[in-house]
Amino acid sequence: MSMTRSPHSARQCAALGSVLSAALLLSGCGADVETDAEASAKVTVNRCGEPVEYTVPRRAVAYEGGSADKLFSLGLVDHVHGYVMPPANPPVTESPWAADYAKVKMLSDDLLNKEIVVEAKSDFVLAGWKSGFKDERGITPEILDKLGIQSFMHGESCYNYPGYPEKLTPFEALYTDLERLGRIFRVEKKADEVVGGLKKRVEAVKARAPQGDPLPVFLYDSGTDQPFTAGNQVPPDDIIKAAGGRNVFGDLDQRWTQVNWEAVAEAEPEVIIVLDYGDLPARKKIDFLRTSPHTKGLPAVKKDNFFVLDYNEGISGPRNIDGLEKFATYLRGLRR
Repeated sequence: MSMTRSPHSARQCAALGSVLSAALLLSGCGADVETDAEASAKVTVNRCGEPVEYTVPRRAVAYEGGSADKLFSLGLVDHVHGYVMPPANPPVTESPWAADYAKVKMLSDDLLNKEIVVEAKSDFVLAGWKSGFKDERGITPEILDKLGIQSFMHGESCYNYPGYPEKLTPFEALYTDLERLGRIFRVEKKADEVVGGLKKRVEAVKARAPQGDPLPVFLYDSGTDQPFTAGNQVPPDDIIKAAGGRNVFGDLDQRWTQVNWEAVAEAEPEVIIVLDYGDLPARKKIDFLRTSPHTKGLPAVKKDNFFVLDYNEGISGPRNIDGLEKFATYLRGLRR
């Protein structure tokens, strides 16, 4: 964490330098010395449900846009060494923090793995459980702990983390992540400001939500034989609810999960949210839904009620609230 001083305090330090020793000058006026002490001190923060000791990271690696956006939203670009961005993620130039992305390294355009992290000499990795961190790929918090590399997981992915589960609603998980990252990086005040702003925006949307029975909404992620959709452990569930809709698969305690077309037809969704991937564009998915015998008779398809949600508005990150505001505006504009 960097600390700035006013020109007035800087002049005071310079004046003192003429009469005091260099050691006294540094101890009395040099904020950077205090920063180094803070960096080496440890703070205990929960990683899912597990209390973990952290020092201030200096070479953080973020997996996917949601992770990098969380760090950049807290003003932590100087603590980020690089990011890993799989093909599904849209271009980072579309991010509100595009300038920050440009200041750090793109380490890989593939899935996260241990080799990338070790080669980068990273001291901190931010990702989700069963997405970035995965036993099958040999990169888990436990493995990184043994290598002396700190790690942190998105709260919305913690509901089934082995040994230390933690269940939060997706928006609460977003706020909690930002607050915990604020503690890890010693930027608590900035985290409070960011979280406070996001909460205000959510409450403003809720206050304008349509009255009456919420419209049934189906999120279509992908899949032709069987569709992937959103359960109640991922941000689209909270996006739909806060905007005044009802996720037709919101009773599933899952993240991104597979269902069947019969269940979709039974739910009779009035609106379909289509998740837009970098490598699987929404246009192709909508064409499929309009022509497939499974879906062409759905109320949402007949009424052409499609809403496109950007990938980074659908995975855990501050852009969730951008997606909420856009979807809420769309929902309010529909004829009932």
